[in-house]
Amino acid sequence: MASTPYTPRVAIVTGAAQGIGLSIVRQLAQDGIDIAVNDLPSKLDKIHEVVDEIRSSGRKCIAVPADISSEEQVKNMVETTARELGSVDIMVANAGIAAAMSTLLETTTENFDAVYAVNIRGTFLCFQQAAKQMIKEGHGGRLIGASSAAGKEVLLNLTAYSASKFAIRGLTQSAAKELGSYGITANAYAPGLILTPLLGETTGDKDSVDEAVKTVKKVMGIPDDAGVADPEVVADFVSYICKPSSRFITGQTISVDGGLRFS
Repeated sequence: MASTPYTPRVAIVTGAAQGIGLSIVRQLAQDGIDIAVNDLPSKLDKIHEVVDEIRSSGRKCIAVPADISSEEQVKNMVETTARELGSVDIMVANAGIAAAMSTLLETTTENFDAVYAVNIRGTFLCFQQAAKQMIKEGHGGRLIGASSAAGKEVLLNLTAYSASKFAIRGLTQSAAKELGSYGITANAYAPGLILTPLLGETTGDKDSVDEAVKTVKKVMGIPDDAGVADPEVVADFVSYICKPSSRFITGQTISVDGGLRFS
């Protein structure tokens, strides 16, 4: 059991240099939470831009560049956050990649392994190392993962991605069952079509936003009238699930998709 009440003070957000991660960082900072901003070391300039923005708002914020598929780097990221910001209360394992669209028969083992290394191994390591730190600190915490509408019902031409997002749901349930006695909840969000750079990864990054959305809908078998939203809709959900009042919600993967999937 947690020895002290859960109070959201410090969050680590992975994949936070852009897109959904950046929106989550901004929202949590508005909520009065200090932030450790993670992304790949190759994006260090963007990471520092985010850190400077959050610091200018009056919150404490540090850069913790790391490849989340590396156990040693994730461990160091968590330890650095605890040392410099005082604790680890929230882990938002947001980082993920989408390989080029391909069918089951066309997907290479290299692409499959690359997607799994980030999306599921990375989320596992973030959950594991953050949970160890939370248990050590004795105040409970929040583990939050990034699933997808494709992790509730597969989308066409996304074999590796869909499989990895289904796996995150299982990982989230395992964490919730095993860590509840420590005052730690585990949940995930399952976005639908969100306007982020990830759309560009699947379309070759050459299309306009409108064209990218059309391409994604057509190739993935998504209805033409399916809604599209900005990443702030996901950040709003994360904001709530980080609050003490969300303590009775755990093991859930919540759809944030405009009604694309009812499950």
